[in-house]
Amino acid sequence: MTIGVIGAGIVGLSTAFALRARGAEVTLYERGAPGNAQSGGESRIFRHAHDDRRLVAFACDARAMWREWEEWFGEELLARDGVVAVGPAAVRRLGVMHEAGGVRAREVEASEVAGWLPLLAPPDAPVVVDEDGGVIHARATIDALTEAVRDSLVVDEVLSVRLTGNGVEVRSGGLHAEYERVVLCAGRGTVALARGAGLPLPVRQAAHVRLTYRLTGEPPAGLACLLDGGGAYGDPLPGNAAYAVGLGETAVHEDGSLVDPAELGALAERTSAYVAEALPGLESDPIDVRHCWVTELPWSPDGIAVWELGGLLAVAGNNLFKHAPAVGRALALAALGDDLAPHLRPEAKLGAARP
Repeated sequence: MTIGVIGAGIVGLSTAFALRARGAEVTLYERGAPGNAQSGGESRIFRHAHDDRRLVAFACDARAMWREWEEWFGEELLARDGVVAVGPAAVRRLGVMHEAGGVRAREVEASEVAGWLPLLAPPDAPVVVDEDGGVIHARATIDALTEAVRDSLVVDEVLSVRLTGNGVEVRSGGLHAEYERVVLCAGRGTVALARGAGLPLPVRQAAHVRLTYRLTGEPPAGLACLLDGGGAYGDPLPGNAAYAVGLGETAVHEDGSLVDPAELGALAERTSAYVAEALPGLESDPIDVRHCWVTELPWSPDGIAVWELGGLLAVAGNNLFKHAPAVGRALALAALGDDLAPHLRPEAKLGAARP
């Protein structure tokens, strides 16, 4: 079976890898460097804390597949140093994790927090530790997957996707091809390509800034990720000598332009102010910056869904990196003719809080 995959971020790479493992003939389109858009950067948080127990279970499936990838590629891709979550939402999600099962997570006393995250000021809110969470070595993962599927990669921009009587037509800058199935996972570009194929997606877009700070002291052997109920997050870079922190996002118009371009700078200033107050173990001046787009579904910041139209599959959502092995496998199986997993269909609203 011939299958086109559009977008070589983490989901596209995962999908192409899963397809090739099952013997499919794959063409993977990417207009720039693989994993350099929404999947860019050195690290990502892997967490089980969600409002939907189905998504907790999906994260557990993904975690098992991350371990399989580590065996396949011969290197650590997902550290085992935990995630510290602060605030009332953390306690609520702890209950969801316990309902779903398969996660070592517990509420801890403030005195125990420093053992997991010595950078953090003593919290005055409840704290939960997800012991099975940790930081994903994002760049190492992208590099490993890219090398594994390199001979399927076409560096070109896809302009249009169109359903035909026999399959799905793809037109890029220098190619015109038709495939039996096409998987559309181009991040922000998915919306326009899907709409052109007759498949409008309810995706909200925004822009985000993520800053990296050096530790003030020697890097510890283990360093947990951070989820602050106020909206901030943080995770260590490889080697634990630096920590990336993000806080908030800024709105964009429907055409993708920023409503207020100055807001990215304001977000950076608020992030540094947060670091000075909440993370005294970090130096105050950032050493690196990463700007990226956010694509979010209306029912949850953690929502994931896959739409089907003829031979076309289109995936959208936010915070997909941690789930990528499981998302890629599900997309590959659906592209090869299996039924799409019910929880990934849009009507399932995966990620939404459930009674």
